[in-house]
Amino acid sequence: MAMRQGPGRTARLFLTATLLGGVAIAATGCVTTGGNGFPGPVAAAAPAATTEADWRREAALQGERYRANPSDPDVAQAYARALTALGERAQSASVLEQASMRHPENKALLGAYGRALADVGKYVQALEVLSRAHSPDQPDWHILSAQGAVLDQMGRHDEAQRYYSSALKMAPDDPSVLSNLGLSYALSKDLPKAEATLRRAVAQPGADPRVRQNLALVVGLQGRFAEAEGIARADLPPEEAAANVAYLRQMMSDHNDWAKIASTAEPAKNKKATRRRPAGERSATAAIN
Repeated sequence: MAMRQGPGRTARLFLTATLLGGVAIAATGCVTTGGNGFPGPVAAAAPAATTEADWRREAALQGERYRANPSDPDVAQAYARALTALGERAQSASVLEQASMRHPENKALLGAYGRALADVGKYVQALEVLSRAHSPDQPDWHILSAQGAVLDQMGRHDEAQRYYSSALKMAPDDPSVLSNLGLSYALSKDLPKAEATLRRAVAQPGADPRVRQNLALVVGLQGRFAEAEGIARADLPPEEAAANVAYLRQMMSDHNDWAKIASTAEPAKNKKATRRRPAGERSATAAIN
């Protein structure tokens, strides 16, 4: 669940594509990866945190438990999850680093640590740690998707897509993996293939709301702004959906590569819309990551 944010902030989160299977590229007031994906059990059953205040209470609780017993891997993961939700990614990675040193064979912990490393931009190290979180004879499709997400962060999209394909052989039609694959196609600038894959993801039972937001992003990148806003409204208040699309228009007007793609994907009546800067919009610097 997302922490409450103003429309401008929401727009930036929407426009920074979220890879669900392993790396939350957007700042997660949502806990993702498949949900910032800390696999395995977590300590202390507690009501799900949904607001920043909830997460601060959770971080305080788990922080006390961690300081009392830093060698407990489940407590370390629970504390790291709360820290990540609050944007304290470096501290989260540090907690998981210490825990993984104490439990080097704990694959769930290694998976969480690898994702945390990717969250702080340490992609090469993240790939190395994730490779130890499963093995060729016992592959884990969650980790395969996480590895693909890291490779996408590094610009190695063809390799990433092979990892997603392997994950889908083990978990056919999993919406989080399909969403990652769709975003990978978008990063490769194959927007029609990205859209088709994301529509397939959205159609799956249990698809995360962020999957629809990723679809809205890709539809908007093709210049179909009204359709993108309609998709976004399924999960966002109307004013936030509109703010996202307005920000997307601005981004496209300021980033020629995406504007060129949109201009070739849509008829002339939409070409004009992709180039127009809405009145009063600020200059945008965000781009798909």
